Amino acid sequence: MSGTVRGSWDSAVSMAGPCCPGGGQTRCSGNSRAGRGKQPWHRLATRIPGHVGTLSWRRGATVHHRPSQPSSEMLSLKLPRLFSIDQVPQVFHEQGILFGYRHPQSSATACVLSLFQMTNETLNIWTHLLPFWFFVWRFVTALYITDIQNDSYSWPLFVYMGTSCVYPLVSSCAHTFSSMSKNARHICYFLDYGAVNLFSLGSAIAYSAYSLPDVMVCTTFHDYYVPLAVMNTILSTGLSCYSRFLEIQKPGLCKMLRILAFAYPYTWDSLPIFYRLFLLPGEGVQNEAILNHQKHMAMTLLASFFYSAHLPERLAPGRFDYIVLIVEPSSREKF
Repeated sequence: MSGTVRGSWDSAVSMAGPCCPGGGQTRCSGNSRAGRGKQPWHRLATRIPGHVGTLSWRRGATVHHRPSQPSSEMLSLKLPRLFSIDQVPQVFHEQGILFGYRHPQSSATACVLSLFQMTNETLNIWTHLLPFWFFVWRFVTALYITDIQNDSYSWPLFVYMGTSCVYPLVSSCAHTFSSMSKNARHICYFLDYGAVNLFSLGSAIAYSAYSLPDVMVCTTFHDYYVPLAVMNTILSTGLSCYSRFLEIQKPGLCKMLRILAFAYPYTWDSLPIFYRLFLLPGEGVQNEAILNHQKHMAMTLLASFFYSAHLPERLAPGRFDYIVLIVEPSSREKF
């Protein structure tokens, strides 16, 4: 019986090919050179974890292929995870904002992806980014219809429009990439403060050229108006940047210095407008620009009040973080 079985096995091996699995078989000696380095066919059926075995056309062989990756998985991008206020360092905290914080060491890609999800910076970013494209469109349109080389009267206007484009762009980028690290947050807001004060200087240049009352033209005030605006820009940028180092130790002093850093240049730049509004009240009936200045001043004072008082988020913490809130249980980790 055993001899019959063994003879059947030998016959099967001889039919399979020139290289037999067993050692010492004389029938394989003639083709040993041709079969050197080859594995027996039955050993190709070794199972590999994570692979799918499929039968091949070759006799007795099983070939393993990697599972094909769906194209949707290769193209899909996962939005960054969001965190609560107790999960991020104190330097990232915002008063009255409890949720919607991004990872304090986000990558640049994660920062860009956060543009398309609701975080506590989403509205800040888009309310600067969309006006940037609007101002760029107005700037390019004005350049197209103006002979800027021969029309020197339009130069202050284009300086003002240029700063109007730079300020929202820099501000949107600062809010976008401020969550990359603690140092990156400070650097981003340093650039933001510089852009705000640059816009203030552009406003002063435009006011000096187009909005000064007749009684101020060719006076000492007119001569020193723009140079002092340049000095105010430098001092205000330095003071607002310095205030960031006091955020944790002296938050009250930090807020006061920052408000002063923005309020003083605005007051100086707006002196010609204040003179028109309060000392020449009859001019507003005949000049449409005065009505626009009144609306602008009212909106500026209102926005300054909400900014300095942290309203309305201070009265209802967590209610004004962002519109849609989703908290994942798996994201409860500290940094």
